[in-house]
Amino acid sequence: MEDIEIINLWKSYDKKLNENLLLNRKNAEEITKMKAQSLLSSMKPLKIFTILFGIIWVGLGAIVLSNIYLYDFVEANKFFLFSATIQIGLTAIALFIYLYQLILIYQADVSEAILETQEKLAGLKSSTLWVARILFLQLPVWTTFYWNESMLENGNAFLYIVQAIVTLSFTFVAVWLFRNIKYENRDKRWFRIIFNGKEWTPVINSMELLSQIDEYRIENKTTKENAGT
Repeated sequence: MEDIEIINLWKSYDKKLNENLLLNRKNAEEITKMKAQSLLSSMKPLKIFTILFGIIWVGLGAIVLSNIYLYDFVEANKFFLFSATIQIGLTAIALFIYLYQLILIYQADVSEAILETQEKLAGLKSSTLWVARILFLQLPVWTTFYWNESMLENGNAFLYIVQAIVTLSFTFVAVWLFRNIKYENRDKRWFRIIFNGKEWTPVINSMELLSQIDEYRIENKTTKENAGT
């Protein structure tokens, strides 16, 4: 009789322990969701500011360039014109990517299916890398927009050499970054320097938190199955 009572007592204790484990994991899951949502929300102000500034920059640049192309193309400084066109064009592409990111952030809801949220975060991660690649491609034109015919006709060998070194160096850096900004390089120092801040950290931290939620759910499922047996 005592053995039966001990077994029943043990089963009762084991049941309460499993219930507490399920409750604790459920609470941990909810807290983790709140943290992930908070991280995503923290990205909104910077994205909105960047988009508004980008719209103003691209809008004003487009107006100035269109007037030059239409009314002053013959006398215009072609180095400035083409450099500015490339810069404004690349900025416009980056602006559309930022708009896409903002839409993803507003659509991301950690209370929905985890897989859907993870897909949105993956889109944020990928687009963040792409927008950095595109913006770094602007580097060479920041070394050519001030060129002019007088500079080329009246310059000396020293000026030409210095300018060539600067422009080629910026071009090399731009191409190198475009090719090497990849998620696989996230642990390298130069990558961490570039992506240290609200452009990158909240996305990665949110993905890690969602992985934790997956683990909680797997553990809870295992616990329930064990309790059923």
